[in-house]
Amino acid sequence: MTNELSRQDPEPKPSGNEQRANRGTGPAQPVERYVFTPPIDIHETDDGLILRADLPGVSLDTLELQVQNNRLTLFGRVPLVAPEGARLIHQEYHEGDYLRSFILSDNVDHDRISAKLTNGVLEVFLPHTQKAQPRKIQVSGS
Repeated sequence: MTNELSRQDPEPKPSGNEQRANRGTGPAQPVERYVFTPPIDIHETDDGLILRADLPGVSLDTLELQVQNNRLTLFGRVPLVAPEGARLIHQEYHEGDYLRSFILSDNVDHDRISAKLTNGVLEVFLPHTQKAQPRKIQVSGS
């Protein structure tokens, strides 16, 4: 892997800052949601880097991808999939969200970053910056 990306992963842990409405008359109860680190593959081409992240359950409406201060951050929210009024009998899949961030090098052109989400796989293209082209410099006389 090149030195154009540095991992900045958070520790996976439950976060209790979300609220779920109580169907009764009491106040809303905190909901424990897990934060998962999605698996990532990074490939380099002549034009730049291609980052692929597995984000099952994330849609375009629940995905946020941003670049700020040379940091690329992806956040995907997975909605609750249990039907209304259903009682959980067995659970292997925990409700939670995806979070991953990377520090970008100066070799990535932030203005040309593009991304697409297809069937739960996010693909981000991180193009190399344009190299300065040789040019002739006019010299004037006095």
